[in-house]
Amino acid sequence: MRMTRRIFLKHSGIAMVGMAALPGFLRRAVASTGRPGRRTLVVLFQRGAVDGLNMVVPYGEEHYYRLRPTIAIPRSGGSTAEGVLDLDGFFGLHPALAPLLPFYRQGTLAVVHATGSPDTTRSHFDAQDAMESGVPGVRSTTDGWLNRALQQEPVPEPSPLRAVALSPRLPLTLRGAAPAVAVADLRQFRVVGPQQLVEDNFEAMYADTLDRFLRGVGDETFEAVNLLKKLDPQNYRPDNGAQYPSSRFGQSLREIAQLIKADVGLEVAFVDSGGWDHHVNEGAVEGRLANLLRDLGQGLAAFATDLGDRLSDVVFVSMSEFGRTAHENGNRGTDHGHGNCMLVLGGPVRGGRVYGRWPGLAPDQLNEQRDLKVTTDYRTILAEILTRHLAVQNLEPVFPAFEQKQPRDFLNLLRG
Repeated sequence: MRMTRRIFLKHSGIAMVGMAALPGFLRRAVASTGRPGRRTLVVLFQRGAVDGLNMVVPYGEEHYYRLRPTIAIPRSGGSTAEGVLDLDGFFGLHPALAPLLPFYRQGTLAVVHATGSPDTTRSHFDAQDAMESGVPGVRSTTDGWLNRALQQEPVPEPSPLRAVALSPRLPLTLRGAAPAVAVADLRQFRVVGPQQLVEDNFEAMYADTLDRFLRGVGDETFEAVNLLKKLDPQNYRPDNGAQYPSSRFGQSLREIAQLIKADVGLEVAFVDSGGWDHHVNEGAVEGRLANLLRDLGQGLAAFATDLGDRLSDVVFVSMSEFGRTAHENGNRGTDHGHGNCMLVLGGPVRGGRVYGRWPGLAPDQLNEQRDLKVTTDYRTILAEILTRHLAVQNLEPVFPAFEQKQPRDFLNLLRG
């Protein structure tokens, strides 16, 4: 059920004696509730470099099977758990992602393949920083593209929960001048700053820290956590029979869904998942990668199901620092590569399609004779989402020195 402003106030235990009598954080939270058409962007970072070629399989590409004799996902000829789940006659989902297939078919899930950063580094840390900063190749960047996007869209009376990371620390993509908060776990009400984790006493941390971020929003964030406590996240019950996996990723999506439905003014949410660096024993239909993809598919399907009609105001996008080598290695795994794929899900998405220009996997088509090439810069995808979903008008400060950020460059992933 969508929580209206009146229901929100009732369940928060707020006696409305006049807006002027409310603390500043609560005036903003109330002002943020009940606005029709409030839109939310959810960003997933798959840390470690997911194998996009086994996540969304180019099973129509003969070279794929030549390059991966033991870890390729077999053709199945249909939607079975034994092989590829067909999408369009050329690409198919890994069978562990079967929960996502209905969303693709109903047009709310899209894939962009052969995408990634122009940065050619094979260092996890450098590549993650480059992708989160939105300025590949500029190592001195200390703020993130998502924070800069928030700065381009001033909101009257912004909620202290406008930008939230379900993360042990504030990720680079949300660092910057716009207030943002990292909450490790809504159920335990642990709030963290950009560089530190606090297990219990947030007020003590706020009193002692010299961190600019916490000095700016610490008091109100602490009060916002008390507001969350009144929303009772421990006893949240998903709608529509949605069943989240018990993993950290699944529970993070569950908490983001709760914040969206509580109408507390959430505009952007960030979640990450790790463990995608499979140099050894990656597996095929079953194995280490399959286990992570199963968690991804179940979690994302539960999130979309739980939101129900609210999905019409939500866009989810996945990203990872780079892909894996097209060749499997001698340990039945894959090494650090280049091109990858991204998932985009939501009500505004023109789903049921695999976007991007496929470069091929023949020897002369590979990047440095080893990787899938990047034919779509990841910033092109994010630029379209920011423009058409969050109505960010000026992308120059968000992605400086990036030319492909005009509507004529978009893939038309989103409606409107």
